Amino acid sequence: MWSEGNQGEPVGIYAAFNELDEALFVASQIKTWIEDGGKLNDCAILYRSNSQSRVIEEALIRSQIPYRIYGGMRFFERQEIKDALAYLRLIANRQDDAAFERVINTPPRGVGDRTLDTLRNLTREHQITLWQATNLALQENKLAGRAATALLRFMELINSLQRDTEEMPLFAQTDFVIKHSGLYEIYKQEKGEKGEVRIENLEELVSAAREFIKPEEAEDMTELTAFLTHASLEAGEEQAAPHQACVEMMTLHSAKGLEFPRVFMIGVEEGLFPSFRSFEEAGRLEEERRLAYVGITRAKQNSPFLTQKVVVYMAKKNVICLLVLSQNYHHNVCRKSVYVAPLHAP
Repeated sequence: MWSEGNQGEPVGIYAAFNELDEALFVASQIKTWIEDGGKLNDCAILYRSNSQSRVIEEALIRSQIPYRIYGGMRFFERQEIKDALAYLRLIANRQDDAAFERVINTPPRGVGDRTLDTLRNLTREHQITLWQATNLALQENKLAGRAATALLRFMELINSLQRDTEEMPLFAQTDFVIKHSGLYEIYKQEKGEKGEVRIENLEELVSAAREFIKPEEAEDMTELTAFLTHASLEAGEEQAAPHQACVEMMTLHSAKGLEFPRVFMIGVEEGLFPSFRSFEEAGRLEEERRLAYVGITRAKQNSPFLTQKVVVYMAKKNVICLLVLSQNYHHNVCRKSVYVAPLHAP
């Protein structure tokens, strides 16, 4: 399939140093587009996996560019991210009742509603936290044997996670808590792509912790507390309102059937897009090629299938991966409407 429309701008290829450089580049390009009279809702950012949105989101927030994740949630709003952060919050502060309630049964450990009601009643009666109420309930034998055992093991888990990780760097601490709390295992057991996406998001949270630099104003905080404050602020940022002009962010699967004048397709590098799994499973690589075709053809000019501008990020060592689409794609599409510009260093 190819376009008979007028020739548009050539495809731009940006060789970023890393995903942060990539995100800053995309944000700066959008700002330039707006300053030159373009519209926010003409812009779309496409990616292979939901886990890729995190760095882009942060760059857009810092640049005060409103955005919306089409058919999905922001990174720090996702269930598995909230679960992992709740464990980290409870490790940092046993008085965090919201974190306690979120993870007391994640993964399931047999603490029922009746047991939780007992703890809540104790908090109201004695003006104490859920953690303190659990201690009190265990000391005064207010719970049945199975519930008491489950709560005791939970408290031991939280204490051991803090003890075992307090000397670790933040990213290692985050990774350790995800793996040893049981979160990684329960999401790994989820069948299909949903479980894979959750694992990718948890791995991206570790990357976020690795990249985090404690700001000067957080000098009195531990690195973990500063990171949790940062995550809370990011989660508190609202997506654009339904009718507000904004940049649309979405996976390539979600982009099918949609078109935008300005398209950025990020993370086009071997191992990410196409994914490592696509080289191991029959038929997966062809699916990656189809998705690449979808991404390229979301950019429109006069014809709905004519690329106007696509900025692609790829590692320098993988500069050919966009072109490994298929001979038919290169012959029928590239020769008619796509020109691949030379790579340039940022």
